[in-house]
Amino acid sequence: MLNWLKQNAEQARSRLTAEASKFKNRAFMEAVVNGCALVAAADGTIDASEKQKMAGFLERADELKHFEMRQVIEVFQKAAADFEFDHGIGKASALKVIGKIKGNEEQSRLLVRVVCAIGAADGDFDAQEKAMVSEIARELGLNPADFDL
Repeated sequence: MLNWLKQNAEQARSRLTAEASKFKNRAFMEAVVNGCALVAAADGTIDASEKQKMAGFLERADELKHFEMRQVIEVFQKAAADFEFDHGIGKASALKVIGKIKGNEEQSRLLVRVVCAIGAADGDFDAQEKAMVSEIARELGLNPADFDL
């Protein structure tokens, strides 16, 4: 009886930790997804390879592995819809979401590295995409030169 109680308490604690992590990292997930949308939209189109690269990163990232891909897709679709409605509104909205992780240098640097990879996903990390990543870096208080931009 005591072993059963102990085992169930440990399982409950694990579930609670996982649930708490979801809320702790949701801002990072949303920032990454919005950063990806910004870079993907920088050249005027959101390429399928950019979407796949973003989805692949989000599935493997320890910080985000507890998010369901459905949640990630919903955030991405909202960001993409903002860009479709008006590019300026989409950009402002995405930068606002990204700004929520400003001050967390580890998350900010990881986000910039991810969006660099997204920009290069189609085989051509062009000047427009590099300019957008530079703007994201500056929004997060980082020096774009640290990322060879």
